[in-house]
Amino acid sequence: AKAESPQVSPPTPHPTSIPAPPVPDPHRRRDAVVQGPGAGLLRPLQPVPRASPPRCHLAALRPLVGNGHLLVLDLSAAGPGLTPLFSFPTSDALFDCAWSESHDSLCAAASGDGSVRLFDVTLPPAQNPVRLLREHAREVHGIDWNPVRRDAFLSASWDDTLKLWSPDRPASVRTFRGHEYCVYAAAWSARHPDVFASASGDHTARVWDVREPGPTLVIPAHDHEVLSLDWDKYDPSILATGSVDKSIRIWDVRSPQAPLAQLAGHGYAVKRVKFSPHRQGMLMSCSYDMTVCMWDYRKEDALLQRYGHHTEFVAGIDMSVLTDGLLASTGWDEMIYVWPFGSDPRAM
Repeated sequence: AKAESPQVSPPTPHPTSIPAPPVPDPHRRRDAVVQGPGAGLLRPLQPVPRASPPRCHLAALRPLVGNGHLLVLDLSAAGPGLTPLFSFPTSDALFDCAWSESHDSLCAAASGDGSVRLFDVTLPPAQNPVRLLREHAREVHGIDWNPVRRDAFLSASWDDTLKLWSPDRPASVRTFRGHEYCVYAAAWSARHPDVFASASGDHTARVWDVREPGPTLVIPAHDHEVLSLDWDKYDPSILATGSVDKSIRIWDVRSPQAPLAQLAGHGYAVKRVKFSPHRQGMLMSCSYDMTVCMWDYRKEDALLQRYGHHTEFVAGIDMSVLTDGLLASTGWDEMIYVWPFGSDPRAM
């Protein structure tokens, strides 16, 4: 069966650390939301006074095999820890999720049964998902919402395709073909509303324009499967890729013959990469070596910090666009951590 290759033995499952919460008041206001592949932070839904740190919401997935859950948790300035707010059970594993950029209560999730599921967190579990999109022939592994156009999102699947969706339509807008193996991730450009990139097990990263019939650029990015990629939020030409070969490579898509930089430091496959929304050149990564790393690819000593707080594979990371330096991670140990850069995640 097609699947990414971490090159390590699977972990022993642990009991969940976060119990499924009861459904709270659906009219409770959400001051911010959290998004990401497994876990991460997104943006405020309305201005927040500087003197009053905002509450945030986090969407997380569990588990990677068997039945799954989409969890929504609250990160409150009033006290430590994460408070479960919503739990939406699913019949199959969920691999990724993304908060809508146009509907503040809507979240899209990628499912192991090949479906894309849209959840409305203002509705109880019995009324969710509000839309079940079944077009992919294999597992859906990646989801990304367009941050510029805001009315569309992408799904990446092990059936070697990507699909463009609108939350208001019952069928996909378009299918993108060209990859020769599993597509693990898709990432919209932070500047160009029609441009995105994809990462695949065929060892390539591809750049697409939704107005064009096929990829506009094919980068033979690594000698092994490419599991993740992300665009620099300050330079629309810079793309980072993470691979089973344990490395991260930085590319200038205007001159892709060779990488601008190669970041070595992980001991196993690089699962996710994510550029900072606040600092140019800074990015975050996680790996099957159970670590999270912070980098600045422009520096000679690029590795800024390594975190070893997880006890199993790290599956998801993100950085807050609301608070500079606020990081999030989640892993197969079923733990979710949110912490400021430079501090100990286990101390939070």
